[in-house]
Amino acid sequence: MTNAAATDAPAGPEAGDEPDSRPLDELLDDIYHGQERISQATIYRRAVAAELPAALLTRIAALPEGEYAVDEVADQLGGTVT
Repeated sequence: MTNAAATDAPAGPEAGDEPDSRPLDELLDDIYHGQERISQATIYRRAVAAELPAALLTRIAALPEGEYAVDEVADQLGGTVT
């Protein structure tokens, strides 16, 4: 049973990472609608307004300043939007 508990512990954070991409994907779909490139600051502001999880906000804040195409930012942040 100790092995099962040890197996469950690593699976928890991995499982927690998967749902994070859905809110990110939805945000990116929304803000990139009709836009080719968007600034890191705009992405961050919209993520805060959308109340994305703190882990995602931290990743967005860590992006270098500049403008990103949707595929670039999804690749940097772990989203699946292309």
